[in-house]
Amino acid sequence: MLQSIKQHAVVQPDGQIVIYVPQLKPGTHAEVTVVQQAESGESGPGEDVRFSSLVGSCRGMFATPEEADAFLTRERNAWDS
Repeated sequence: MLQSIKQHAVVQPDGQIVIYVPQLKPGTHAEVTVVQQAESGESGPGEDVRFSSLVGSCRGMFATPEEADAFLTRERNAWDS
């Protein structure tokens, strides 16, 4: 049976993260995923993020809402032709 265990840890100065899971048997193989928590002032999981703040934030994205609207208009017109 798969078991999920969630713990919070602090990264040590040398980059190590130590977790203690006494309920797992020695020799058990486990997969560990590390998710960095947001720094104060950054949005993290479950926090509200305005969609408009994402516009133009990724490579290949539209720099302005107007560019996105123009693209969508061209695509709609292409389907109508």
